Amino acid sequence: MQQDLKHVENYGFKVKVPDYFKDKIDFNNPLDPLLLQTIPNELEGILTPGFNYNPLKESKFNPIPGLLHKYKSRVLIMITTNCAINCRYCFRRHFDYKSNNIALKEFDKIIEYIKQDKNINEVIYSGGDPLLASDKYINNITQKISKISHIKYLRIHTRIPIVDPKRITQEFCNIFKPLKINNIKTVLVTHCNHPNELDDYIKSKMELLKKNDFALLNQSVLLKNVNDNTDTLVKLSYKLFDCNIMPYYIHTLDPVQNAAHFGVDINIATNLIKKIKTELPGYLVPRLMQEKPGEKSKYQIA
Repeated sequence: MQQDLKHVENYGFKVKVPDYFKDKIDFNNPLDPLLLQTIPNELEGILTPGFNYNPLKESKFNPIPGLLHKYKSRVLIMITTNCAINCRYCFRRHFDYKSNNIALKEFDKIIEYIKQDKNINEVIYSGGDPLLASDKYINNITQKISKISHIKYLRIHTRIPIVDPKRITQEFCNIFKPLKINNIKTVLVTHCNHPNELDDYIKSKMELLKKNDFALLNQSVLLKNVNDNTDTLVKLSYKLFDCNIMPYYIHTLDPVQNAAHFGVDINIATNLIKKIKTELPGYLVPRLMQEKPGEKSKYQIA
């Protein structure tokens, strides 16, 4: 069933869902886990104490436009400031993207920043979603990164392989082949929260990435009424692994305003991980993580 979403109340955060993902939503089921992630409801209009517009205080770690440097050994580059899909629980739904929307000609400031700090050994492409940028744009940036001697890892955080997988092509993969010459390993981290998001076409795209030497990991967010039960999390881990993706992290909800209804009590979250440990091999159990503003690393809860 196709659905016209143009006139849905968006609570200040535009509704955006690619057709590939939208076609998987059961609009006749108000509790469909894909619908809950992408279509707003009246709960977003409730302002909740303890939730705010900048939950991770990222502006403190934004030394130059387009770059975040929160952790000693790695920096995050906002390749784009748009996403293919607007997830209703997004911790950056109120982020100042306008001030971080940089043109390619401005990218040299970021390169110089990375060159000057030898503690940095990993560059993370994020955004927005970095795969919304063209192959040409990504290639230009990647070539510059590859020439920095102390960079050993390039990581790409993207939801696109799950919500619009046709973007993954051999041409895209070819961009990163020169990195091997400089012994830079490439990691792609998908964002998938529910087994219904995965299918055979996505699996074929993951096989293409694997064939081209990408390490494939997944990060999920624990979301109330979406994946906060043992059965869903177990199925998700198995289905990810079937797609050659290793379950990696499952995050607690960042306390972003307008998304409190997705929150899962920390004790419930911990018990869920204990339960899935009894049903999954250890290598398929994602680590339950929480990000705390100002900490030197993410905090592992379970």
